[in-house]
Parts: sequence; structure tokens; C-alpha cells
Amino acid sequence: MNDDRAGERSQTHGALAVASRLRLLDALRASERPLDVRELAAACGLHVTTIRFHLDVLTDAGLVISRADRSGTRGRPRRLYLPASHAADGSSGYQLLSGILASQWAAGDGDQRARRAERAGWDWGGQRRPGPAAAAATLTEAAVHVNAVFAELGFDPDLARDGDNLQIRLHACPFRAVAATHPDVVCSVHLGLLRRTLADVDAPPAAVSLRPFVEPHLCLAQISPATAPVEGLQAPPSPGVGGKP
Repeated sequence: MNDDRAGERSQTHGALAVASRLRLLDALRASERPLDVRELAAACGLHVTTIRFHLDVLTDAGLVISRADRSGTRGRPRRLYLPASHAADGSSGYQLLSGILASQWAAGDGDQRARRAERAGWDWGGQRRPGPAAAAATLTEAAVHVNAVFAELGFDPDLARDGDNLQIRLHACPFRAVAATHPDVVCSVHLGLLRRTLADVDAPPAAVSLRPFVEPHLCLAQISPATAPVEGLQAPPSPGVGGKP
């Protein structure tokens, strides 16, 4: 199983190692509908044959899926392509269960929901960590580690700098369908995971935020140098502490 998982990760990383394929994937994400090879060629400025080659690589890596266009036209149906993350928005049994659980967590006011969910994300981060992580000397090093963790979980992140701020752009939330209905629960879980990941590498003091759905398929995590003295990233209070549920 470990060899299989390593092979899958290697294939995914290899598929994203070419700038043209990243440009193609970005074009698919930006579109409100599936696209065919000619539309992608025009959007990316590449030859149709090159687009087909890149689509094969991305499809084999599980990042893109295709389907036949059932528009009713005669002749051989054209193939349409879309990011796998967009196709995951359907109502599978997993999505149904996640939605049921999130709706139960949504009891109480907004602060209570966010506090419970953030604590759950913090605890989740502690459980998934396989061993002690190396300390990060700078926020940049810490952000690189956070980016890797979210990549492992399937968020398809990329790391960018905006002045002194570090931004992690999350292109493919695995829980998007549930988060769209219960963002205060699901996104707070992810914020707790983000905070815990920074704490585990003893990151320098930082202000952390997570903005859901800045675009239809994009959430933005921001890590900024603290503007006031802080003791460091601390665990959110457990539900029930200090008389708060």
C-alpha cells in the first residue's frame, strides 16, 4: 500500500511539474463549464495535439476527467474536460454523511460553531502528524510546510507571497459541497488544521486567516507576521471550557 501511495503521489507531482499543464489546469478551473480541446488550445495558446498530450497526463494523474458531450448533435460526440475537483461536488454517500454531521455541528451561534470546529481541526492536525516536524526558522519555511500538508490532503494548493504576507491558494477543497452549505463549520475545521500545522513546526508569531470562496473554486489562507507581541499559536479552547459550549 505504501508503494502504491508513493507511486500515486509521484505521478501527481510529475503531472504538475510542467508550466503548460498548470496553465491548462488553471483554464479548466476558471471555466464555468467543461471545455473541449480546441477551446483549451485557444485559451492556453497551444497546439491541439499538445493539449491532448497534456490532458492525457493530467487524466492519468487523476487531476482531470472527461466525458462525452451529449448535446444531441450528429456524429461522433466530442470529449469535454473538467477538473476532477469540480466533478467531486456531487451528492455521493460520503458527501451526504458529511453534510449530516456538519448540520448537527451547526447548532448554536456563529462563534460557538466556529470555536467547536476550529478545535476539531486543531485536534485532527495533531492526530495526522506522523512524527515530530522540524522547527521552522521563518514564516516562509512554516508556510512551505503548511502547503505540503494541504497538498497531501488533496487541496491542490499553491504558495505565493503578497508583500510580507504569505498566501496559500486552495484550488480543490475535498469538502467543497459541504463547505458551501456550512462554511462556518467546515472552513473553521481547516483553520484549526492550519493553526495546528504552524504550531507543530514552532512557527514565528503570525496572524492567520482563511477566506472561503474568494472565487467559486478558490479559498485563500493567509499567514502574516504578527503586528503585536503574541505568545505563539495556541490551541483553541475545548468545547465546554470556561462555561462556553
